[in-house]
Amino acid sequence: MRLRIPRRQKVVRAAGGLVVRPGPEVSGSEVLLVHRPKYDDWTLPKGKANPGEPDEACALREVEEETGRRCVPGAELATTRYTDSRGRPKAVRYWLMSVESGEFVPNREVDEIAWLDVEAAAERLSYERDLPLLAGLF
Repeated sequence: MRLRIPRRQKVVRAAGGLVVRPGPEVSGSEVLLVHRPKYDDWTLPKGKANPGEPDEACALREVEEETGRRCVPGAELATTRYTDSRGRPKAVRYWLMSVESGEFVPNREVDEIAWLDVEAAAERLSYERDLPLLAGLF
């Protein structure tokens, strides 16, 4: 009798950005959220890394693809870990980002974006795992 040892699943590597800008109030910041029609959710811009792509480059590419905004990366933030919709382990690294240029054009992946103050962003986010990323902005 042979023992079957389950194969360890490879972690899906992804990256994204916490894109911020000064808010209308002196002490506040606004955060950019994206709405994905496929999942009908509100989240931070992020996506899977291409093979061999550095995580920071992935974060910048994904933010630009989803929001139309070319950004400048700042400090690296937390990494979120969860099981994706296919049951695979996923790790998403995030960077704080500021907008350099660009304009949003709705696409099949993201149909709407919203600039929200931190409190409103925390209320609108669909996933609790995204909330710790906002903690440093309060």
